[in-house]
Amino acid sequence: MVLDKLGSSLKGTLQKIAKSIFVDDKLINELIKDIQRALLQSDMNVKLVFDLTSKIKERIKKEKALSGLTKKEQLVNIVYEELVIFLGKEQHKIEITKKPFKIMLVGLFGSGKTTSAGKLAKYFTKRGNKVALVGLDVHRPAAMTQLEQVSKQANTPCFINKKEKNPIRIYNEFKNELKKFDVIIIDTSGRDALSKDLIQEIESLNKEIKPHENLLVISADIGQAAEKQATQFHKSCNITGVIVSKMDGTARGGGALTACAVSKAPIKFIGVGEKIDDLEHFNPQGFVGRLLGMGDLEALLEKAKHAIKAEDAEDLGKKFLKGEFNLIDLYEQMAAMKKMGSLKKIVEMVPGFSSLQLPKEMLDVQEEKLEKWKIAMLSMTKEELENPDEITSARIDRISKGSAMPTSVIRELIKQYRQSKKVVKMFKGSKGDMSKMMKKFGGKLPGNFKM
Repeated sequence: MVLDKLGSSLKGTLQKIAKSIFVDDKLINELIKDIQRALLQSDMNVKLVFDLTSKIKERIKKEKALSGLTKKEQLVNIVYEELVIFLGKEQHKIEITKKPFKIMLVGLFGSGKTTSAGKLAKYFTKRGNKVALVGLDVHRPAAMTQLEQVSKQANTPCFINKKEKNPIRIYNEFKNELKKFDVIIIDTSGRDALSKDLIQEIESLNKEIKPHENLLVISADIGQAAEKQATQFHKSCNITGVIVSKMDGTARGGGALTACAVSKAPIKFIGVGEKIDDLEHFNPQGFVGRLLGMGDLEALLEKAKHAIKAEDAEDLGKKFLKGEFNLIDLYEQMAAMKKMGSLKKIVEMVPGFSSLQLPKEMLDVQEEKLEKWKIAMLSMTKEELENPDEITSARIDRISKGSAMPTSVIRELIKQYRQSKKVVKMFKGSKGDMSKMMKKFGGKLPGNFKM
């Protein structure tokens, strides 16, 4: 995923702080160089990176440790705070103040505008709004058809006219019908470059539609060209915010993030996957928390709210923290977490978990695998479900025959159970120098981070 390497590098830097005996000039200089190298490798602007690290170094040397924090802890706190400021400081949420609330998407070809339109529709639908999509991209041949497809995924109506080539006429054709909706998301045409005709078209649409939000969709793989693009679109189209798409790719992504964060157009959403639900409000505090291995509880709770009943989550959570779960509990937990997205992404949001070296196969649980486990469990006895450690090779053979599932499926389920128990034990027990160093932060870090 975008910025995975940056996150790994920054976590390594914090580990270096945790393991050091003294905080001296040598450690500070090494820390600054590590941060510079990590940020530059993620495609962030050179001048911005050196400005950031100069501020970090200056604060480390001048500021005394806050009450209750050691010098090491203060050093980590400064790195966290400056990175948050660097990426925009605070969250910029979209509040639905009027109805219909009009959101217009602008951007270049290939930026992910139409896909983002569908994700936004799903996002606002899940929050109880009546949403409609409007297709005004009259230049790209497949644009209208693609918008129809994403509207079906989002389960929202789509207003298009494939024969009309004037976007203003299309909008006016459906204008009265659109008044019935809470949120209207408008997909516009893109270009290969920011050309005069594109600007003229967007300015005309902006004047006619009068959107409450003008969002620029920018791809994470665009690099440092994002700064120029964001600035030009802002001047020409009066954009109110940015959606950074394709954050699930392999691009370095730092250019798109920082260029937008330091411009007058704050990042409001990030696209974190290919599925219709893979859109998150951009929160600099939570985002930096994930990069540094501190988790992002706010984003985690937001996902959980729309996927799991609160009482079920609380009950499962208590069982797992006590290490008193069985195969049924494990299955229910895995199924619930799958509704929230990939397990790898969920683990990144849990404070402390990203520092654990979890097996790759433990995080790679697909729907098909869960269904096979469910079938195998139907052929188990009550004793086997409640005490999986009692399942012998002979019992595995019997379960395999009864469920028509290969023995490898049953062994994999049992392995997942044992690994989960081991992870809980690791998390409750010795968590290493890094955890000990950072456990005092409490409310000073995102989501009341504790380890």
